[in-house]
Amino acid sequence: MQPKLSILHFTFSIMLVILGAFMAVLDTTVVDIIVPKLKGPLSTDIYGAQWVITAYMLSAAVALLLVEWVVKHYGYKWVYIIAVGVFTFSSFLCGISDSLGFIIFARTIQGFAEAFIMVTAQAILFSLFPPEKKGIAMGIFALGVAFAPAIGPTLGGYLNEYFGWRSVFFVNVPIGVLLVIFGSFILKETGKIEKYPLNFLSVIFLSIFTLALLIILSKGQQYGWFNSSIIVYLAFIAWGGFLAFVINEYFSKVRLFEYSLFKNPYYTVGLMVYFVLLGFSMYQYFYLIPIYYEQIKHLSSIDTGLGVLGFGIWIGIISLISGVLSDKFSPIPILIIGGIIYLISSYLFSTLNYYTPFFKAVIKTMPFGIAMGMFFAPITTLVMKNAGKKIEQAITSMDYVRFIGGSFGTAIATNNLIFYKNKEFDGMTMLQNRDLTEIVAKKLGVAFMKIEEFFSFNYGFKYVWLDAGFWGMIGSLFIFSLIFIRRKNGENG
Repeated sequence: MQPKLSILHFTFSIMLVILGAFMAVLDTTVVDIIVPKLKGPLSTDIYGAQWVITAYMLSAAVALLLVEWVVKHYGYKWVYIIAVGVFTFSSFLCGISDSLGFIIFARTIQGFAEAFIMVTAQAILFSLFPPEKKGIAMGIFALGVAFAPAIGPTLGGYLNEYFGWRSVFFVNVPIGVLLVIFGSFILKETGKIEKYPLNFLSVIFLSIFTLALLIILSKGQQYGWFNSSIIVYLAFIAWGGFLAFVINEYFSKVRLFEYSLFKNPYYTVGLMVYFVLLGFSMYQYFYLIPIYYEQIKHLSSIDTGLGVLGFGIWIGIISLISGVLSDKFSPIPILIIGGIIYLISSYLFSTLNYYTPFFKAVIKTMPFGIAMGMFFAPITTLVMKNAGKKIEQAITSMDYVRFIGGSFGTAIATNNLIFYKNKEFDGMTMLQNRDLTEIVAKKLGVAFMKIEEFFSFNYGFKYVWLDAGFWGMIGSLFIFSLIFIRRKNGENG
């Protein structure tokens, strides 16, 4: 059901859903900057502070499994408004937190609400546009959402430096209140409210698998991966949860997903692109770029944010353009060109090191922003257009595989950072003249060790970039396979 709206009403509706999604995405990137600063105020170490991010991610992933059932019963509009309200209230709770346990509790609520915001915002926006304009809809969505991770590090660094870490959460409160008030009056219900069954056992089993897997990926490096009994137990729990989910889905009359959709090659390949290209590769770059600027280039948080903004702006601009072109032509040619540019950008990343001037580093990361802008709107349009009436499942599935793939990507990047740094350090040590090294070490002391560690980190970073590029090549193969699928089906995608 697509209500007829005036131009003004239509414009305000778009602004309301884009702003809500922008706020939710912004919060994830802004908080990443302040996590190391929470150790003192919350009386914890860095591993405890990281649970502020982990709890949010775990909660959002589980909530995604419930979104379709909730929106079918209550509609897009009120689920979106209530989710924004809960997100706003939990942001306030995060801001007044005085203990690690309380802020983790508040972040858990916040992550749960974020999942509902992102799915309903995307579904509402998609429903406002006619079928031939769906690409523009996703381009507009990407335009708004892409600026959030682009300005997040800069904004987080600025707020923390001048107003304290609590301001990072309090900034959401007035925005959220306004969204709830205006959204209640302006937004129209665009979804079909109906009785919709839910397989609670499947939700429980898949939640167990998801929680155990995400904890493994986020905490594996800290605990020593499978050298830790905790990680081994969690691996068994994850495997048991997934196996129970598969068995329950096979024998149940009411299933959590409509599996016939996976027979559509465009739908399946689209999800795989999300899982591998976005999750395993692009998420690595998003994770690594701030580390490169801060720990290799030794830039401030604000300058790091400006570096991220250098490619982030292109994500938003190109997303809108690629959305328009997807409607006019087809998503597939846009994706092919984007895949080629992404492979080029992967090579450019491998040339970044300590000696690269800041402005050259920004220029070399710009193709990454362009490629990502050419990826989001077309691939999202491709998946949703081939989902039939199961739009909610399409959005939920994309967000779910993004969470899982992104967790894999982040874990791989973290592991590679340590592995290649140690490998380069050992290599430098083997090549050294022992007598000369001992003389220099006695004169320079600890400083010599720090210099060695820095250069081993700098030289090791090249291989970390290359590994992220390798996964980009694997993900790009799914994009290029769309050429053969379209030729076989004799369609335009």
